[in-house]
Amino acid sequence: MKKLIMLLVVSAWLSGCALTTDKIDLSYVPQVGVPEIPGAKDVVVAVNINDQRQDKSTKVSCKKNGFGMEMAPIMANEDVTLTLKRAIEQELQSRGFKIGSQALVSITGELTRFWNDHKSGFFSGDSIADLNMNILVKNKNGNILYTRQIVAQGVEPNIQLMTGENARLALDKALANGLKLLFDDSAFLSALIEVSKKSAS
Repeated sequence: MKKLIMLLVVSAWLSGCALTTDKIDLSYVPQVGVPEIPGAKDVVVAVNINDQRQDKSTKVSCKKNGFGMEMAPIMANEDVTLTLKRAIEQELQSRGFKIGSQALVSITGELTRFWNDHKSGFFSGDSIADLNMNILVKNKNGNILYTRQIVAQGVEPNIQLMTGENARLALDKALANGLKLLFDDSAFLSALIEVSKKSAS
């Protein structure tokens, strides 16, 4: 009987927590030990992120109760397009590129999904975040030099509570994994460098 009462108390407490909105600060930690790319210092890049998500608010997830039902929203404190834009710019600068409006080349990201879903399990669950965006690299004449769809996932495993903190951890991982895919692509970096070579010739 005492165990049943305890379970009811815990369930009521968790349900109450699930009814309050969580606000989270998404963050990106730049890759370490990245070498400067020859020729990058001669390239000025402009970065733009267009929000193509159905819900263009700062909502990036939602809490769930013990039965897996969606409850209160989980909101990012910053527009996610700004978070993504700044992350890409950080990686570019780490490799020697310059950021500015008077650019030889532009990177446009079409963001279609950046969302965390809490998955419940028997003893524990997982927070699973998805990042989906299309990347376009264009020269100043508007010619497409590179295009790729980036699909990445971030997982925070074995969670006990379906809250904003676990959503944040998964979303941060998805962002890091997505940018690793992009910046590990030699064709992407080559497209940026080739602009400088063609401009000089």
